[in-house]
Amino acid sequence: MKTAHDLVSAAKALIQEISLDLSEQYIRTADILIDVREADEYNAGHIPGAIFIPRGMLEFKLSSSPELNSRDLKIALYCKTGGRSALAALALQEMGYVNVKSLSGGLDAWINAGRETIKPVVTSFD
Repeated sequence: MKTAHDLVSAAKALIQEISLDLSEQYIRTADILIDVREADEYNAGHIPGAIFIPRGMLEFKLSSSPELNSRDLKIALYCKTGGRSALAALALQEMGYVNVKSLSGGLDAWINAGRETIKPVVTSFD
């Protein structure tokens, strides 16, 4: 029986990962940066410019959003450590997206390198 680690390892063998050194340049030139973590993780802090599409909804969101249908989109994905984004990258490749990369080491590596994160602004009506 395969474990989650087995599935991530298999996915990483089939996808392209962005090294931390090249990540900022790739993200700047990407058409879209997607954070595939859960809502509470995204709200705790994310890479500037990232949009939130949780891993469990990714294929559905891309399929139902005309602006995201082009299979030539340059897509950057990340999660906490790189496992979920690797699985997400593989799924998008299987859907026909040809320019998808996952951030190696995920947000943890990004933060450990001292790179910027932001939190969503929550509007208060008090």
